[in-house]
Amino acid sequence: MKTEGIEGTERFLSPGKGRGLRATKHFKVGDLVFACPAYTYVLTVNERGGHCECCFTRREGLSKCGKCKQAYYCNVECQRGDWPMHKLECSAMCAYGENWCPSETVRLVARIILKQKSQTERTPSERVLTLRELEAHLDKLDNEKNEMNDTDIAALHHFYSRHLDFPDNAALTELFAQVNCNGFTIEDEELSHLGSAVFPDVALMNHSCSPNVIVTYKGTVAEVRAVQDISPGEEIFNSYIDLLYPTEDRIERLRDSYFFTCDCKECTSKSKDKAKMEIRQKLSTPPEEEEIKQMVIELLEICELSQEKMGSIFAETNVYMLHMMYQAMGVCLYMQDWDGAMKYGEKIIHPYSVHYPPYSLNVASMYLKLGRLYLGLEKRTQGVKALKKALAIMDVAHGKDHPYIAEIKKEMEEQK
Repeated sequence: MKTEGIEGTERFLSPGKGRGLRATKHFKVGDLVFACPAYTYVLTVNERGGHCECCFTRREGLSKCGKCKQAYYCNVECQRGDWPMHKLECSAMCAYGENWCPSETVRLVARIILKQKSQTERTPSERVLTLRELEAHLDKLDNEKNEMNDTDIAALHHFYSRHLDFPDNAALTELFAQVNCNGFTIEDEELSHLGSAVFPDVALMNHSCSPNVIVTYKGTVAEVRAVQDISPGEEIFNSYIDLLYPTEDRIERLRDSYFFTCDCKECTSKSKDKAKMEIRQKLSTPPEEEEIKQMVIELLEICELSQEKMGSIFAETNVYMLHMMYQAMGVCLYMQDWDGAMKYGEKIIHPYSVHYPPYSLNVASMYLKLGRLYLGLEKRTQGVKALKKALAIMDVAHGKDHPYIAEIKKEMEEQK
C-alpha cells in the first residue's frame, strides 16, 4: 500500500513533542477526523461468548469454534476472517486446557509477529505512521518494567513456540515496549473492557489534558472525532489518561507510562485543581499532606472502610471521594443493590460533568449507568432523561450512526 496520508491532516514535527498530527482543514465539533482499522487486536477472554472474536459485534446466538470451543463468531465469514490469527491460539488452547493463560499483551504481540511475517507493505492502519516507528523508550524503562517485559517474552515462548518463529530477544523486548506504550484498550459504551489493539495512525497524536479529539470504537475500528473546533494548522491532541485527577497526579501517570512531562494549558494553569481537591471549609486545621496521602492509599485498598473518615475532610466533589464513590457504586452493582448504586451515581454525575472536558466518555458512561438503573427501578422519566444526556455526548463522540446509539434509542423507544 502506498503512503496516502489522512485527508484533512498531515504528519509534522511538533515543537518540543516530536512527531505529531495537525489539521490541514477545519473540523467542527462532532466531525469525524479520521478512522483507523486495527493493525491487529484481541478480544479479552472474559467477553468470549458475548462478542464476535473477529468483528467484536455484541449479539446472542454466536457460533463457537468447533475445535477449541472457546472462540465465538457471528457467522462463517467472521470465522474464516479470524482464522489466520485464531489458529495461533486454537491448538494451544486445546493442548493446554485450563493452563492456557497468556496475558492480553502477549496474545497481541504474537499476532503482530505473525502479521509482520506475512504483511510486507504498509497497511490501512499505517497511513501516517508505521508500527515499526512506534516509540519504545527502551532507555527509560526501569527494572520493574524490564522484568515485566522478560516475563512476557518467556510467556510468549511458552505458549506460542509450536506455531510461531520468533525474532531475537532484543527485537522482542523492543516490540513489547512499543505495545505497552502505544497499545489501546477497546471499550464499549459503558467503558467496559472488550479487548486490546494497536492503531499506529492513532498513536501518532500527541497528548493534551484538554484534548480537541476523542477516540471511540466501532467494532475493531478506531474513530477519531473532534470535541473542539479545530482550525487548519492546529495540532490534533488526544488524551492518553483519565483526566479526572489533579495536575500532579496526571503528570506522574504520564511520566510513568509515557515518559514525558505534560506542559499543556490545563497543566500549566491548574485551573481545575482547587475544585478537584476541595476540602471541607469547616475544618479548623487543614490536613497535612502525608495525612491526605495515607487516606488516598486507604481509599484504593478498601474504599468502603475509609468512606466515613474521608467524608469528614474531603468534599464530595473531591476527586478521591469521587474515586471512592465510583468503586462503591461498582460494589453495589455487583451485589445487585440497585438503590445503593443509583445513590452513588447521583452523587458522582454532577462533579464528573464539571471536572471532565466536554463530550467525555466517562460522563456519558455514568449517564448510561444511571439511566439504566432508573429504568430498572421503574423511574421511567429520570431514566429516559439520563439516557438522553448520554446520547447528547455520544452523538458527538461516537457519531450518530454508531450501533451503540441505535441500541440506546431502542431502549428509550421501549419505554413509550
